[in-house]
Amino acid sequence: MDVSRARAPRFRAPVAALVSSLLLGTGCSAAGPGPDAGSGRETAATRAAVPVAARDLQSDYQRVIKDVLPSVVQIQAGDDLGSGVVYDDRGHVVTNAHVVGDRTSFRVTTAHSEDPLTARLVFSYPEQDLAVVKLDEVPAGVKAAGFEDSSKVEVGQIVLAMGSPLGLSSSVTQGIVSATGRTVTEGQDGGGTGATIADMVQTSAAINPGNSGGALVNLDGRVVGIPTLAATDPGLGDSAAPGIGFAIPSSTVKTIAGQIVRDGKVTDSGRAALGITARTVVDDSYRPAGVAVVSVVEGGAADRAGLRAGDVITGLGGSDITTITSLSEALASMRPGERTKVTYTRGGDERTVEVTLGEQ
Repeated sequence: MDVSRARAPRFRAPVAALVSSLLLGTGCSAAGPGPDAGSGRETAATRAAVPVAARDLQSDYQRVIKDVLPSVVQIQAGDDLGSGVVYDDRGHVVTNAHVVGDRTSFRVTTAHSEDPLTARLVFSYPEQDLAVVKLDEVPAGVKAAGFEDSSKVEVGQIVLAMGSPLGLSSSVTQGIVSATGRTVTEGQDGGGTGATIADMVQTSAAINPGNSGGALVNLDGRVVGIPTLAATDPGLGDSAAPGIGFAIPSSTVKTIAGQIVRDGKVTDSGRAALGITARTVVDDSYRPAGVAVVSVVEGGAADRAGLRAGDVITGLGGSDITTITSLSEALASMRPGERTKVTYTRGGDERTVEVTLGEQ
């Protein structure tokens, strides 16, 4: 299954998710009344409990939306629309790098006003598909979001996705955390960054074009991730695969955005690198067979280990390497300074060397 950006507004309109007592599975059986139905005690209690529980859940949703929506904005970059999350009270807004593209100035619309504000780019970091823009003026009613420690995010937690899907500002969808720790590579078609991002949060909440850069929040009203990607199914003509979306974890967002706000750039990416430029090579059957080193960064990890242009990498640690994507995904699970083995061929001979990884 491929993964694509949730960005350009050109797909079908989202369908709002409804909260219903049917979700609770209580007192809704088609099997008929229980053994105590004659007394009416169990049936009455069940009927009373369902709407109370439903109202409690609905109240939680409404409370979170009221609390968090003022922290979610719409970002217009030229003809493209995306979303953003207010990072601090100085007007810094974190979003996706693919939302800002190559633009340096933007029009930002808040949840409380349809009058656009102006903003400028602080820094874009395509390697992690994150960027920070800053409002020229911070209006009343705009407040910074709270960010959760993403290590506390658990499968099954209810989450709400807030943003501007298809240009519909201040839209909200609901779902659960479907998985954590996913490593996903973003496509480059249509302006994507091609980033390989580790520890992604997978969610069933609808992620549509325009949701990118918005907020995925828990019922405590804290951001657990920045919605970034939606899966597509090649068997359905690359149309969206319902219920499979991905968000950059909040801890990664805080680390990267914090450096950008403080230093104007990313100073410590935490991303491992070999220090090479490379390309995928194919075998006689035109199947991907490895990654050929095109050039080596002087003094980088590969250079220090003795790798050179023309070598074909076929393994990294315990992972088989057949493409650039597989190499990126293997590196995404590692840290700078970590020692690992690289398997490669040179002149038809297979070799193995130990490498101390550098930083991207």
